[in-house]
Amino acid sequence: MRAAPVPQKDGPRANRDIRGVREVQLIDETGANQGIVQFLDALKMAEDAGLDLVEIAPNSAPPVCKILDHGKYKFNEQKKAAEARKKQKTVEVKEIKLRPGIDDHDYGVKMKAVRRFFEEGDKVKVTLRFRGREMAHQDLGIKLLERVKAEMLDVSKVESEPMLEGRQMVMIMAPR
Repeated sequence: MRAAPVPQKDGPRANRDIRGVREVQLIDETGANQGIVQFLDALKMAEDAGLDLVEIAPNSAPPVCKILDHGKYKFNEQKKAAEARKKQKTVEVKEIKLRPGIDDHDYGVKMKAVRRFFEEGDKVKVTLRFRGREMAHQDLGIKLLERVKAEMLDVSKVESEPMLEGRQMVMIMAPR
């Protein structure tokens, strides 16, 4: 029977959680560098100030510790992480379906939608579906996809060339 493993705490170590260290590079509550200080002296200085000793850079030799309010520090780190998550955008793949005999106006409407998708930063999957005897005229489909590629050349690049998959031809384009 083994003892249950000690759960790892998220975030930096603080106060007595900092183990296996004799000396630390200390930064006090005002932000001034105190140099290399014995760990127990640094801990006493933090307790005297009514704050916590927090390990900022654990991988350096000796580790860098700072005297600050640990709760406030964790709160600010969470706020930074939330802000970073808010700013990142996931790229979606939007699909536009066409037919070989598409009318000019319908084609124009679809191309306007494709342009809007590229402006929003999304990829576009252009699917050309063949029905019945249209399979005998795949050259019309290739011409249509080449037309799409030529018109969108200024705002996009082709990620995968037109390929036939069963009864449909697929091309994936990404914004520039």
